[in-house]
Amino acid sequence: MSTRSSSDAARGAPRSLSGLLPFLRPYRGRIAAAGVFLVLAALATLAFPMALRGLIDGGLLGSDRGTQTMALREYFEALFAVAVALGVFSAARFYMVSWLGERVTADLRNAVYGHVLQQSPEFFETTQTGEVLSRLTTDTTLVQTVVGSSLSMGLRNAVMGVGALAMLVWSNPYVMAHVLLAVVLVVLPTMWIGRRVRRLSRDSQDRVADSSAIAAEVLNAVPVVQSYTAEPREAARFGLATENAFQVAVRRTSARALLVAFIIIANAALLLWGLYRGTQAVLAGDMTAGHLGQTVVYVILLAGAVAVLGEVYGDLLRAAGATERLMELLASRSPVANPPKPLELALSGQGLAVEFDGVNFQYPSRPAHPALRGFSLALRPGETVALVGASGAGKTTVFQLLQRFYDVGDASKQQGRTIAAAHGSPVPGDVAQGPGSSGLMAPAPEASGAIRLNGVDIRALRLSTLRAAIGTVPQDAVIFSATAMENIRYGRPDASEAEVIAAAQAAFAHDFITALPEGYDTFLGERGVRLSGGQRQRISIARAMLKNPPLLLLDEATSALDAESERMVQAALDTAMQRHTGRRTTLVIAHRLATVQNADRIVVLEHGQIVEEGTHAALMERAGIYARLAALQFTA
Repeated sequence: MSTRSSSDAARGAPRSLSGLLPFLRPYRGRIAAAGVFLVLAALATLAFPMALRGLIDGGLLGSDRGTQTMALREYFEALFAVAVALGVFSAARFYMVSWLGERVTADLRNAVYGHVLQQSPEFFETTQTGEVLSRLTTDTTLVQTVVGSSLSMGLRNAVMGVGALAMLVWSNPYVMAHVLLAVVLVVLPTMWIGRRVRRLSRDSQDRVADSSAIAAEVLNAVPVVQSYTAEPREAARFGLATENAFQVAVRRTSARALLVAFIIIANAALLLWGLYRGTQAVLAGDMTAGHLGQTVVYVILLAGAVAVLGEVYGDLLRAAGATERLMELLASRSPVANPPKPLELALSGQGLAVEFDGVNFQYPSRPAHPALRGFSLALRPGETVALVGASGAGKTTVFQLLQRFYDVGDASKQQGRTIAAAHGSPVPGDVAQGPGSSGLMAPAPEASGAIRLNGVDIRALRLSTLRAAIGTVPQDAVIFSATAMENIRYGRPDASEAEVIAAAQAAFAHDFITALPEGYDTFLGERGVRLSGGQRQRISIARAMLKNPPLLLLDEATSALDAESERMVQAALDTAMQRHTGRRTTLVIAHRLATVQNADRIVVLEHGQIVEEGTHAALMERAGIYARLAALQFTA
């Protein structure tokens, strides 16, 4: 993705975790409470060696048996009190950080998912759905592990390690001068090995995402795969991806194992060195047995803290790579965005006036191949216009631009020009329109045209306002994993049950829905696998009817229907084009010319340009491209 860092060496660095700060900030109070419990638990742990020293020197080495017994009881009570404090504070810390990890992970998933939903189709031209799903699941799980566990353990052991080190320096300054030098010699190689672990962690996550992308793509096309007997090939392709992920994971694990081994050996060396120096001091009479016991425990705490920090550092490296990948998604910006000062769209019961004014457009992934060239078309309110032409002529592009899935030309420049013009600000290089115009400034020569609804450039409207005014029936009906009622109500979530049933009846879907095992409450399966193609299409038509928009887009809406169903649904579509107080403006893409003979106008496209326009009868008399297509279809 374009948002990735240009420096591979910086990938997955622990500082990448700073991207989580906006998600942690709302829970400052809980973080502070967790920090308090963390420090208290660490202090309770550090108090244990001091109580142990008192037990040895005061309770075990005394001469008076009675005094010794009373001292032992007091010291054991003190040790038990330390243990109780440690248990309570540790439990409180565990609960707080676990809650925080779950909450931050949920917020992060919601933020990433909501952000991806707002991306234009251009985003999905370069990003596979499987990769996005991998980031939403695997990567957020790694972040949860760090925030809810590893980070807390790391901070706790860091506090304990620093505290143990401070106590050792205070009680044994000469010995610890040598130990500190040894610690530095341990840290430097650890950082060097950690850099390799960091790079391999990011690479491993990328390879896992690759295999997830392959699986998501193939599972959504299982019938096609099976029809071409491609199961072995696809299994081999997935196997190769998982093998690549495995090999990178093995290299990562090997590097991390080397890091763990080095830390354990180095810690053992530090511990033995401390014990050796301590025993020498006891033999020389420079240290008491209790003092030695205290020193040994502090050295064990220090060694244990360093060992845990080494493990946590590995987790931090993996989570840093995961956070970096998630932040890349959140940093991506859709080229299609809401204007800073949106205008309102005036609606009436007579449909919308639609105008394409000199639109030139190339898809970002195919900049050398114009999809539309000098496309100008005006639809009067309530008019039904059909777009016909060969595949690739630009029909679907018209629909996508009208819904602002893409912007014509340079979106950033054009949006600034459009908004400035819409609010009456002069724009250098723009020329005012003549009388009868919408009041917007004409595009500058380098712009690629404009699209207007009721005279308002669609780039001056909120995306929600624009798309709420448009209803679409796509060629490939989309059915969600929900009931029939919920699928139709997707067009208007607040619709009553009676309104849903009325829309289904108008789309000739009521009869087959009521014949389902649970009627409107029947679960339709993933992508509507329990329905035929024609039934899925009628559900989609009912959804658009329920929305009741002033502008209706029909993309070969009867393509999946048999002849009888096509006649019924065509009648339903004719009814859907009518509004309660007038007509709905309708734009139709049609390959079956018989379905659009009654359209007010038929527009013929070829290579992104309008080559013919008129009624069915007029185009037949002209004996051009449309007449030739009609002759082929009607003769057949």
